[in-house]
Amino acid sequence: MFYVYIIKSKAYNQHYTGITEDLKRRLQDHNQGKSPHTSKFKPYKISWYCCFSDKNKAYKFEMYLKSGSGIAFLNKHLLS
Repeated sequence: MFYVYIIKSKAYNQHYTGITEDLKRRLQDHNQGKSPHTSKFKPYKISWYCCFSDKNKAYKFEMYLKSGSGIAFLNKHLLS
Protein backbone atom coordinates (compact mmCIF):
# COMPACT_ATOMS: atom_id res chain seq x y z
CA MET A 1 0.00 0.00 0.00
CA PHE A 2 1.10 3.57 -0.69
CA TYR A 3 0.20 6.46 1.57
CA VAL A 4 -0.09 10.07 0.47
CA TYR A 5 0.15 12.08 3.65
CA ILE A 6 0.16 15.59 5.07
CA ILE A 7 2.10 16.31 8.22
CA LYS A 8 1.80 19.53 10.18
CA SER A 9 4.44 21.04 12.41
CA LYS A 10 3.43 21.14 16.07
CA ALA A 11 5.49 24.30 16.66
CA TYR A 12 5.14 26.26 13.40
CA ASN A 13 2.47 26.97 10.81
CA GLN A 14 4.09 24.62 8.29
CA HIS A 15 2.91 21.47 6.57
CA TYR A 16 4.47 18.96 4.20
CA THR A 17 2.92 16.59 1.67
CA GLY A 18 4.65 13.32 0.87
CA ILE A 19 4.28 9.67 -0.09
CA THR A 20 5.49 6.49 1.59
CA GLU A 21 4.86 2.79 1.98
CA ASP A 22 5.41 2.94 5.77
CA LEU A 23 3.61 5.89 7.32
CA LYS A 24 4.70 5.28 10.91
CA ARG A 25 8.39 4.99 9.99
CA ARG A 26 8.21 8.03 7.71
CA LEU A 27 6.75 10.20 10.48
CA GLN A 28 9.57 9.04 12.76
CA ASP A 29 12.09 9.99 10.05
CA HIS A 30 10.59 13.48 9.78
CA ASN A 31 10.63 13.93 13.56
CA GLN A 32 14.25 12.73 13.79
CA GLY A 33 15.33 15.33 11.22
CA LYS A 34 16.23 12.84 8.49
CA SER A 35 14.48 14.91 5.80
CA PRO A 36 16.18 18.21 4.90
CA HIS A 37 12.85 19.70 3.77
CA THR A 38 11.19 19.23 7.16
CA SER A 39 14.00 19.17 9.70
CA LYS A 40 13.72 22.87 10.59
CA PHE A 41 10.09 22.67 11.68
CA LYS A 42 9.93 19.44 13.70
CA PRO A 43 8.16 17.89 15.55
CA TYR A 44 5.30 16.87 13.28
CA LYS A 45 1.98 15.13 13.58
CA ILE A 46 -0.03 13.45 10.86
CA SER A 47 -2.76 15.79 9.72
CA TRP A 48 -4.24 13.68 6.92
CA TYR A 49 -3.47 10.57 4.86
CA CYS A 50 -4.97 8.46 2.11
CA CYS A 51 -4.08 4.91 1.14
CA PHE A 52 -3.64 3.70 -2.46
CA SER A 53 -3.04 0.20 -3.76
CA ASP A 54 -1.74 1.59 -7.08
CA LYS A 55 1.69 3.28 -6.84
CA ASN A 56 1.16 5.37 -9.98
CA LYS A 57 -2.16 6.77 -8.74
CA ALA A 58 -0.58 7.62 -5.39
CA TYR A 59 2.27 9.53 -7.05
CA LYS A 60 -0.15 11.37 -9.33
CA PHE A 61 -2.29 12.41 -6.37
CA GLU A 62 0.77 13.59 -4.44
CA MET A 63 1.87 15.68 -7.44
CA TYR A 64 -1.65 17.13 -7.70
CA LEU A 65 -1.60 18.14 -4.02
CA LYS A 66 1.69 19.95 -4.66
CA SER A 67 0.28 21.85 -7.68
CA GLY A 68 -1.44 25.24 -7.50
CA SER A 69 -4.98 23.88 -7.64
CA GLY A 70 -4.01 20.98 -5.39
CA ILE A 71 -2.71 23.38 -2.73
CA ALA A 72 -6.01 25.28 -2.90
CA PHE A 73 -7.92 21.97 -2.54
CA LEU A 74 -5.67 20.91 0.32
CA ASN A 75 -6.18 24.17 2.21
CA LYS A 76 -9.94 24.23 1.66
CA HIS A 77 -10.79 20.58 2.27
CA LEU A 78 -7.97 18.76 4.04
CA LEU A 79 -6.35 21.27 6.39
CA SER A 80 -9.32 23.40 7.43
